[in-house]
Amino acid sequence: MLFSSKSKSRTVHHYHDERDKDNKEDSGEASTSLTVWTKSLLYSCSGFTVIGSDGGLAYRVDNYTCRPDHTVLMDGSGNPIFTICRRKKLGVLDYWLVYEGDVCKHSNNELQKPVFYARKNMSIRQTKVDDVLAYIYCGMSENRCMYAVEGSFRHRSCKILGESGRAVAEIKKKEAMSKGASFGLEVFDLVIKPGFHCRFAMAIVLLLDQMYS
Repeated sequence: MLFSSKSKSRTVHHYHDERDKDNKEDSGEASTSLTVWTKSLLYSCSGFTVIGSDGGLAYRVDNYTCRPDHTVLMDGSGNPIFTICRRKKLGVLDYWLVYEGDVCKHSNNELQKPVFYARKNMSIRQTKVDDVLAYIYCGMSENRCMYAVEGSFRHRSCKILGESGRAVAEIKKKEAMSKGASFGLEVFDLVIKPGFHCRFAMAIVLLLDQMYS
């Protein structure tokens, strides 16, 4: 369930094209499938490598552990898309801010407003497969919840849900072609429904990795 209590009921603002969303799904438009590898293509460098359905390099993250409080998601050509910044609230709770572009290159990044804000579900229960892992908000306001993520990121089995409870993206284990073979947890699939931004889905993957890895 996306929101299980009245205190968690919020207006949801979506980061995807709402126009003709149902028509897209009913028309049979295919989902986009990305292969995510938790390794960088650069030698002795930590990060992520994301391969598109066409076999080309779609997204990348390099030097992932160099500045763990600042992570830059780039396209296949190395152009920055989002910067994810980890912060602490009241010295205890972690939360994450997502900015457009590479804010690390600008000295006045504190003046730039984040486009998204995410927080980890700090409930100590989290024993069910449909437990909420994280909440995604618009800007810095917790009154404008956009999405929730439920499932288990550690087991590479979770969904990004919209207000209606419908999945707009899903993280799945990568199935090997050969019987008995396994990719383990280092390689997994990110399946994005029509109308949802692939770059935003990948940013949420990075958020979950920082929260639960």
